[in-house]
Amino acid sequence: MIEEVKSKVKELLASQQIKGFIGLVEKNGHIGPHFFTTEEELENLNLGEKEQPGDSRYPLDKILVTLSRKYPEDTFGILVRGCDERGLNALHIWNQIDLDKVVLVGINCPQELADKCECFQPYTNTEGFGEKANPVSFNSVDTVEEMDFPGRMEYWQKEFDKCVKCFGCRDVCPMCFCNECSLENQQLIQTYNLPPENPIFHLTRAVHMAGRCIDCGLCEEACPADIPLRTLYKKVSEIMEQDFGYTTGITDEQKPPFNVVG
Repeated sequence: MIEEVKSKVKELLASQQIKGFIGLVEKNGHIGPHFFTTEEELENLNLGEKEQPGDSRYPLDKILVTLSRKYPEDTFGILVRGCDERGLNALHIWNQIDLDKVVLVGINCPQELADKCECFQPYTNTEGFGEKANPVSFNSVDTVEEMDFPGRMEYWQKEFDKCVKCFGCRDVCPMCFCNECSLENQQLIQTYNLPPENPIFHLTRAVHMAGRCIDCGLCEEACPADIPLRTLYKKVSEIMEQDFGYTTGITDEQKPPFNVVG
């Protein structure tokens, strides 16, 4: 699959359809983001795989937003999985990027990665390289839902109490783009309290992610305390779908029910 991706990106660069391509490379034993501008650089392209697919994932969408703001007239290519594509659709709806200035190069997630992420759409809507995996249900949500109410309260309180308020979940999130973050409001949560005032921090963020979360799972991967944030946000997304008929990022046209933008 990687050779097919390289060939596609080389074609885009050679034809000058894109100014550059946002993807991943492996250097010094680590995989990280890279902005490709020449065909020769693509020899080092990586799809985020070391031992297993998806070992190293980055919020490439955030890098695209930064580049697009600095160079609004240029068109950029970007490597996307299903969740990344949902993120771009949502960012377009929120007027953070112009999809007319973006060329997506999609890769479909293998079944093992879809199972690990419990992904409801582990493939791209645009043409993607690789075989499509089957969607997976939210078993982690069901496990918590089977508890009675006091049990769920105790479960989440215990998890939230592990928080050290590093802001890793917010900083890695491709859907956190507010100019002012309410989580830094001293009247709401004081940064010098460790552990922070829980569960206010995570409940506040969960409310803000309603209609925004694309289920990429980067927040949970970034969390040094191993708080099951993906389970929390999957439940929020489930409520949004059941009560409002809205699934974030499935299209670039349907606006969120909260904070509808013009």
